[in-house]
Amino acid sequence: MRRRAFIIGGVAATAAVAAGGIGLATEMLPGSVAVRRRIGWTGPDGVVPDVLAGLITRRRVTSKARGTTTNVVTIAPYGVSEAAARKLPVCVMLHGRGSSANGFVALGMPQFLTKAVRDGVAPFVLAAVDGGQASYWYGAPQRMLQEELPGWVQAEPRAVLGISMGGFGALLYARERAGLDAVALLSPALFRSWADARAVGPFANEGEWAANEPLRHIAQLQVPGRDIGLWCGREDPFQDSARALAARVLPATESFGHGAHDMAYWRRVAPDALRFVGARVAANA
Repeated sequence: MRRRAFIIGGVAATAAVAAGGIGLATEMLPGSVAVRRRIGWTGPDGVVPDVLAGLITRRRVTSKARGTTTNVVTIAPYGVSEAAARKLPVCVMLHGRGSSANGFVALGMPQFLTKAVRDGVAPFVLAAVDGGQASYWYGAPQRMLQEELPGWVQAEPRAVLGISMGGFGALLYARERAGLDAVALLSPALFRSWADARAVGPFANEGEWAANEPLRHIAQLQVPGRDIGLWCGREDPFQDSARALAARVLPATESFGHGAHDMAYWRRVAPDALRFVGARVAANA
């Protein structure tokens, strides 16, 4: 009887795939993200475009807010001079846990930006700064963004793009800057409960987490004239939190296709995120 049930179950699964039900079938099968990636169920890896990187400027500055020196990295599309770049709109990029401002160069953002502009996106500049290994961009790193970064980039940023921990920070940043045209979130690390937040370590107590958690301050994110874009993979551990955010802020664009919490996914969605930022910034020029 057990063997017959196994055979029937196998036939049913095969039939589901044959009938176009591969999404349902894959969601029912067990296995880690590594296994799913190996057999192609986390989607194709993103590829850095084969184009010239454009102008990358790196500086070391002293942050009074953080009490340390930090890297500031700015990226302009290929063909844009340093003088011309100073006149372009700025999008701040906030890195994820364990990364840095230079991590965006390794991710391929200079090439992705050049390709986006070649494909018709209005040119803009990307600016990144170190926020600490596991800061979640609150406290001193957030003061640095709010008070010091505009002087370093000689402009009031018009957009923010955050990855993972940087997505948490991008929403904190947006709460204080009503003039932003666009907020782009890639796999934002958000927490629906104190138990989840406590596991990551940086929050001193539940009150500190609750005061900063973006999901607890939705009203401050809903600013007229601002658009939010959200991308998160189905194999991402933060998918449920990202869906909770989407249900409440109603992003102008959102994507929940297959993908893990890794560079392969972020490279895949980077072109969409940069098109989104460029279009919103240009529309409000």
